[in-house]
Amino acid sequence: MKQAPRVVFMGTPDFSVPILRSLAEHSYDIRAVITQPDKPVGRKRTLTPPPVKSEAQRLGLTVLQPKKVRDEASLDAIAKLDPDVIVTAAYGQILPQKLLEIPKAGCINVHASLLPRWRGAAPIHRALQNGDRKTGITLMEMVLELDAGPILSTRELSITAEDNVGTLHDKLAHLGAELLIATLPEYVAGHITPQPQPTDGITYANRILSDDEEVDFTNSSEAVHNHVRALSPWPGARTSWNGVRLKLWQTRQMSADSFTGTNHIGEGIVPESLTPGTVFASAQGSVLVQCRDKPVQLVQVQPAGKKAMAAEDWFRGIQTDRTMLGENG
Repeated sequence: MKQAPRVVFMGTPDFSVPILRSLAEHSYDIRAVITQPDKPVGRKRTLTPPPVKSEAQRLGLTVLQPKKVRDEASLDAIAKLDPDVIVTAAYGQILPQKLLEIPKAGCINVHASLLPRWRGAAPIHRALQNGDRKTGITLMEMVLELDAGPILSTRELSITAEDNVGTLHDKLAHLGAELLIATLPEYVAGHITPQPQPTDGITYANRILSDDEEVDFTNSSEAVHNHVRALSPWPGARTSWNGVRLKLWQTRQMSADSFTGTNHIGEGIVPESLTPGTVFASAQGSVLVQCRDKPVQLVQVQPAGKKAMAAEDWFRGIQTDRTMLGENG
């Protein structure tokens, strides 16, 4: 029986878990799983393992958690594992050239976009935020430059109007696992010639920072809707109401004939005359917030210190027929 390729797997968040699991289910010789150190989580700062560590321990695999994988001690430990191939999926540290040269076949990265579009840390968030209609998985051979390695294989995925970062993340994680299992044997056998990435169409998916969470209602309703779903369920889009933080977890785009040129908006409110950020109820009871061009429907919100709730319940509770988001008034 032919010996299974020796694999070192490097990953950290939930995205990496189905990919690690698929390697184990297909009987690859996983010499070790390398992941980020445990981190304090929550108000009690409880030291918590990354999802990949928990899955690796469930599978009975060896786990290494170097603080800096580029340290000589870490590189020596990985070299002693004598891998045929290293597979990375959202590991979270830059790999040095010395590490890339360790495996006999090379290092493969599972990236959640159709490269060269959305190189970087947050490809799923940025694709949704940008209103992309498709995304996918790219398997590439790793090089020192960020997500710039030659491509081994790709698989496309349509982004639906209902997708948010949570649903799209899960779809891409499983697609990445499938594509890796389909590609890895041919790659290790030397039957795939990696293809250079196109020089056109390069974009970068910068990490999501706290300032990225703030909703700007002077943008179009489509941009506001894309912003909310690109940050749901993590970290969450935010605005403020009456000086208190308000998370927006779900919005819905409105069709043009649902509020223009008719009396569908309650009590004679004309959306076009409203300042962006104004919240009001439609005649049907939907809670709408005016954007630059037209309203977007608020579906689920979460005031600070409370659980997420239907926008209608929140609006009914504040007992007003009109209010503003994004300012203290």
